[in-house]
Parts: sequence; structure tokens; C-alpha cells
Amino acid sequence: MIEDEIIHWWKDDTDGSNHKTVLRLESENPISVNSFPRDGKVVVRLINTVSSQAIKLNPDEALRVSTLLMTISRELIDKKRKMWQKTDE
Repeated sequence: MIEDEIIHWWKDDTDGSNHKTVLRLESENPISVNSFPRDGKVVVRLINTVSSQAIKLNPDEALRVSTLLMTISRELIDKKRKMWQKTDE
């Protein structure tokens, strides 16, 4: 099931054409194999005009990636705030 998509437009500097890249987040429900429950999957799919690549993550891996993304993003936002504070002084 498609959970969400982040669409990123970018311009090619060589010929000036616009391109689209899509980061799609999908999920696959948990299943039961011989009465033994198996984890569901989180699928991270990257789609552009040339190809499509995907990686399937178990819930633990997906949580690890999301925690890393959140930490890195917070650090970058904090650095930008500090830069703004310096320009305001």
C-alpha cells in the first residue's frame, strides 16, 4: 500500500530541462507462515525518469533509518538557525 510520496523537481543545468524524482513510502502487511507471524515490510522506492529502485526494510531497520533522518535533519535546522542568529547581530 502506498503510504506517501515526496516529489522533488529539479532542473538539469546542462540542457535546462525539468526532471521529477519521487520518493515513495509503501508498506506490506505482516503475514503468517505455518502459524508463525512474520514482520511486515516498509518499502522505500525511488522513481525518476530513467529507473525505479526499491529497498525493503523490516520494522527495526525502518525505525533506525527514520531516527537517523530525524537526528540529521534537526542538526541541520539548528545550524541554519545559528547562521540566521549571526546575521541578525
